[in-house]
Amino acid sequence: MALAGSATNTTVIVVVGAAGEEEFGRQFIEWSNDWRKAAKEAGAECRIIGVEKSDKEDRDSLKALLDNESKDASAELWIVLLGHGTFDGKAAKFNLRGPDVSAEEMAGWLKPFQRPIAVINASSSSAPFINALSGHGRVVITATRSGHEQNFARFGQYFSKAIGDREADLDKDGQTSLLEAYLTAAYRVTDFYKADGRLATEHALLDDNGDGLGTPADWFRGVRAVKRAKEGAQLDGFRAHQFHLVRSEQERRMPAEMRKRRDELELAVAQLRDRKSTLPEQEYYTRLEKLLLELAKLYQEVEKQAKAPSTPVAP
Repeated sequence: MALAGSATNTTVIVVVGAAGEEEFGRQFIEWSNDWRKAAKEAGAECRIIGVEKSDKEDRDSLKALLDNESKDASAELWIVLLGHGTFDGKAAKFNLRGPDVSAEEMAGWLKPFQRPIAVINASSSSAPFINALSGHGRVVITATRSGHEQNFARFGQYFSKAIGDREADLDKDGQTSLLEAYLTAAYRVTDFYKADGRLATEHALLDDNGDGLGTPADWFRGVRAVKRAKEGAQLDGFRAHQFHLVRSEQERRMPAEMRKRRDELELAVAQLRDRKSTLPEQEYYTRLEKLLLELAKLYQEVEKQAKAPSTPVAP
């Protein structure tokens, strides 16, 4: 397994955990294959740990991959955990072949990173990973809302399918965002338990604003959260909707630096609209106009470059 990371291409690290039972092992491998397929379509580098035999412990292999990844690249780093988890009331861990990895350990490994990171922990008892890993520029998704939701989690099955599924493109822009995959998977989990006549034992959460709280899928209408926490916390979802593994053709043609600036502007617009009720009307519209004008100029430049003979193709 090559350990050299890439500073320009999106990297997807998929960790298949200890199966426990053969039936679970087959499912986890199937889910990892969905990620491999989506990463290939995206042109992303895909590393899978936990499937092949290795002289190294899986925990050491994961740490080695992260150590060798670029820390300040503009390209996204996706970390996907497929398997079982545990929680003893204090520490949450993801179960590996050999020593497990805790939420606190992974937080330490990710501390040097400044690049955009998405962590999807699709295991049981995964919620504490949000508290540990939440931060600026990161999206953290867990299969459960509590460390005490310890039953086998099906979220990973539906999420692994959704990430490369155009049917999960809720806003019909030709690509499925991380937010859309999260919402689709969460809805399908809910449907599974309802159809089976069982009480749901997993409730997924998404955090992308750095507050470590997380937002459940049923707080969203379309791709926007419409409920607000009692503490008045900022809404989640804006940043996650900018993460795309398999990008549309139009998105692929946008130069990486322009895409980055576009994302910054769109995020600023979303955050400003979220604060509309707290600002004087004139100030709100003045700020909004400035952002929208800059966005319009950026899109004009993108269109101009697209018509040029030597249009650069972003990774």
